[in-house]
Amino acid sequence: MPDRIPPTRRPTRAEVEAAEGLTVRGVLAPGLRVLFCGINPGLYTAAVGHHFGRPGNRFWPTLHRAGFTPRLFSPYEERELLALGYGITNLVARATATADQLRPEELVAGGKLVRARVARYRPRCLAVLGVTAYRVAFGRPKAALGPQPERLSGALVWVLPNPSGLNAHYDLPKLAALFRAMAEAVAGER
Repeated sequence: MPDRIPPTRRPTRAEVEAAEGLTVRGVLAPGLRVLFCGINPGLYTAAVGHHFGRPGNRFWPTLHRAGFTPRLFSPYEERELLALGYGITNLVARATATADQLRPEELVAGGKLVRARVARYRPRCLAVLGVTAYRVAFGRPKAALGPQPERLSGALVWVLPNPSGLNAHYDLPKLAALFRAMAEAVAGER
């Protein structure tokens, strides 16, 4: 596996292209408030080795605006989420240029792996970032954004929009409002 790009520089086009198939280590611990679940790492994210690493991805600004973090974190500070009670995982581990390159069976297998992670780590809430991926991975073809009727190992399940800059349906204020609504529901679960 190639070395990951340090935070002091951006990866080259060749380094990003070479990241296809790489994985990014999960940010996991027992008893989290929320386990955020992305679809899979993009190539830029895999090149730098940190979740939601591409400039323009709105995950980190959304977390801050929604009140999850006291300041805007960089992807390189992802492990600091653990002290706040938050973690990150993905449905599918392998990096691709776009999530459209994933096969449905990969998403279904990823849903099984995420179920196992939730059973092992026992977060209060699993927040899946991407409704289409959630529908396939968890066999819920009519699922909509927001809280889901079923729980996983006692955890609330919440579906939120994908924060990728490619998702033009939701701007930063809308994303923050949806993330904040989930945070309030989780806080009410105590």
